Order: sequence, then C-alpha cells, then structure tokens
Amino acid sequence: MYNERSDSELVDLLKKDDSEAFTAIYDRYWQKMLLVAKHKVDCLEDAEEIVQDIFVGLWQRRANLEIKTALNHYLAVAVKYAVIKWLDKQHSKQRYLKQLGKQAYVDHSTQQQLSFNELKEQLAVWVNELPEKCRLVYRLSREEGLPQKKIATVLSLSEKTVEAHLGKATKFLKSKLAHMLTGLAFVFSWILDNLY
Repeated sequence: MYNERSDSELVDLLKKDDSEAFTAIYDRYWQKMLLVAKHKVDCLEDAEEIVQDIFVGLWQRRANLEIKTALNHYLAVAVKYAVIKWLDKQHSKQRYLKQLGKQAYVDHSTQQQLSFNELKEQLAVWVNELPEKCRLVYRLSREEGLPQKKIATVLSLSEKTVEAHLGKATKFLKSKLAHMLTGLAFVFSWILDNLY
C-alpha cells in the first residue's frame, strides 16, 4: 500500500510520525543515494554512513520538515552536501594528522637534541677528570681534529706517547659511558619489572 503512494503523500504521512511511510521512502531512495555517495567517496562503508546519517536526520526532523521541491531532488541535494561535509571533515582530519606528525617529529628531534646536549656535558665532565697530558691530547685530537703526528709536534711528544694517551683517554671514557648505560639499563629494568 505504501509503495504505491506518491512521494508527497509519503512526506505528509512522515510528518505525522508514520514510520511505515519513512520505511517506504527509505526503500525507494536508499540504493540511489548510496550509489551517488559511493561514487564520490570511493568507500562503501563511508557512503553507507553518509546515507544513513541523512535518513536519521530526516526521521529526527520529520515534524518540522519543509520540502519545497520533489523528494528525489531534496534527497539528491542532501547527499551532495553530506558528501561535501564528509570530504571537508576528512581533509581537515588529514591536515590535523599531518600537523600532528610534524609536531611529533619536532618534539622527537628536540628531545634527541636535549639528550645529545646532556651527553656532551657529561662527556666534558669526564674529560676534565683525565690527567692533564692525557686530557690535552684528547682535546687536540677530538675537539680540534688534529692528527696524531701534529699533536706530537705541538706537544713535543713522540707519536707513540700521543697514541698511548689517546688510548688511555678512550678507554677511560668508554668505561664511564658503559657504567652510565649499565645504570640506565638497571633503572629501565627496574621500571619494567615494577610496572606490571
């Protein structure tokens, strides 16, 4: 009986809370609207959600519904604007995620820079703990970038002595770093053991 009624009759019945009139409109236009939405958004699930939202809105506004054109035109325009709104929302979401990704990268690189600076400061403290000649050789090599032969000439030392001082400095600094990393590993291990 409802399938034989005109669109305007169904809309009038819908305004009077007739759920069967709503079902008839739904059955009449659901597939057409879905095809239009699917063509625009390329994803069936998103297209179904768009059309579903239109019908939910139609039911919710049924008492105040004012359709001044043919129902099929009204629903076609509703799909058009719903798709535009959905595409705009997706574009904004992508822009937000992209910005968030950039921010996360900046935050991550800032954190890395801070960690690097802290490590450099700690290394400077350890270098100051080296014996004077050893410290001087290490700084000329690592901070000034001088080759061992040049360091030997500048400090009036043999190349073997320069090599020995560099070996001693490197060994000392590696042991300090290893000790620090062992301590961090212990802390991380303790945190993990006590988290769960």
